[in-house]
Amino acid sequence: MANQEKLNLETGVIAWSDLVRHFARGVVIKVVEGRDLVEVADAMARDDTELMRSWLSDKSVARASDDDARDWSAREPDFWCVVTAPWVLVQEYSEKPTVH
Repeated sequence: MANQEKLNLETGVIAWSDLVRHFARGVVIKVVEGRDLVEVADAMARDDTELMRSWLSDKSVARASDDDARDWSAREPDFWCVVTAPWVLVQEYSEKPTVH
């Protein structure tokens, strides 16, 4: 199985309240809407520094800041999440998931 397929199977939705402890450890990386979360996780896992540098430069990928935490605490959003140890990559989930 390709790494991106494996990472895709490991994604899930997480609430801000469950993400707080990871933020406190300084390991939350936010990925802006429109950037592929799994692609970013794969690039991190492969240590693709050139690609990561370009995303960090255009701010589509960044370490979550105190301002992000304040905003998230006020709004309590849900996030798509995938772990690429030690990092927890998150992307704000725009709609609440439907439970079947």
